[in-house]
Amino acid sequence: MSRKIDQFRAYRKKMNERILGAGHLGIKRMYNLDSNAYRDGALDGRTKELLGLVASAVLRCNDCIDYHLDRCVEVGFSDEELYDALNVALVVGGTIVVPHLRHAFETLDELREEGKD
Repeated sequence: MSRKIDQFRAYRKKMNERILGAGHLGIKRMYNLDSNAYRDGALDGRTKELLGLVASAVLRCNDCIDYHLDRCVEVGFSDEELYDALNVALVVGGTIVVPHLRHAFETLDELREEGKD
């Protein structure tokens, strides 16, 4: 059975290809801006992924949480570091973030299980 993270990745890839295939200059520019924002600069890209995770949780975007958790695990953040970052999101965003915190923990569990395969 396919895991939710696998479904998310496949859907994201498919739809990003579809969107970029439309050839709209403004959309392409936004995608480029987003990609460039996470490159090394005054802050390293690893730290920026953690910032993206916190912002995503505060903004209550589960797709964004999944994306940034996937990247955070890929670049080597420990569970303890991710919990600490998600705690910041919870404090900043308040209790309305709790359902998204649940989602984040579920996704993280899937990502860690995937790493065992």
